[in-house]
Amino acid sequence: MAAGAELFRRNGYTGTGVKQIVEAANAPFGSLYHFFPGGKEQLGEEVIRTSGMMYIQVLEIFLEPAPDLVSGIEAAFAGAAATLRETDYADACPIATVALEVASTNEQLRIATADVFEAWLKAGTERFGQFGLSEDAARTLTMTLVTSLEGAFVLSRSLRSTEPIAIAGSAVVDVARRLLAEA
Repeated sequence: MAAGAELFRRNGYTGTGVKQIVEAANAPFGSLYHFFPGGKEQLGEEVIRTSGMMYIQVLEIFLEPAPDLVSGIEAAFAGAAATLRETDYADACPIATVALEVASTNEQLRIATADVFEAWLKAGTERFGQFGLSEDAARTLTMTLVTSLEGAFVLSRSLRSTEPIAIAGSAVVDVARRLLAEA
């Protein structure tokens, strides 16, 4: 499944073939269908759901050591920019990559990406609430963070620049500061 996740993140769902996945995993061809009888679509759903839940933990990696919410958000966006540079703009968000491709053509994968995004919104709302934000304010901040980061990933990969990440991070920090001041 790790090989599929890597390939989907870098090449997208439609840009990744079953043969590529099996080769990257150094596995016999039949093993894919043994573990995923539904083929590429079932593997895709599993990859989305599993990696999506792992990405919830990424924000915590930056928030936990930070002295405050704003510093944690700044560190998260700086980390995203560093990852893009280190991977030559290949590693962004596997969920958004697949969601953009399949939202109108594959209901099973659309639902999987929607479920992951909802889980992110719920987790972020709960976590940001620990900083004294109301549930509505925490959800607004979470939605702002997710939409800003995902949009910045698209622009950064296309432009091959971390400028969109930096600008998006600043915008999210501004929203966080405003919401914290209102709390």
